[in-house]
Amino acid sequence: MREMKTLREVACGQTVTVTKLTGDGPVKRRIMDMGITKGVSIYVRKVAPLGDPVEVTVRGYELSLRKADAEMILVE
Repeated sequence: MREMKTLREVACGQTVTVTKLTGDGPVKRRIMDMGITKGVSIYVRKVAPLGDPVEVTVRGYELSLRKADAEMILVE
């Protein structure tokens, strides 16, 4: 089995698959509303110098995620 890590730990230019969303209530709901659900592929386009925000491509559109949100998304 491949190692689990958060979206925040993924290097620029990598494509990963979402395995789990942590967090609760409105925050988790907002992440899911953005199209980030279990099994979806995410391409990491850019990571700002201080790690905030992380720019990704999900389901054909581009998103900027805060560091705190990226830490709630477990990927492989």
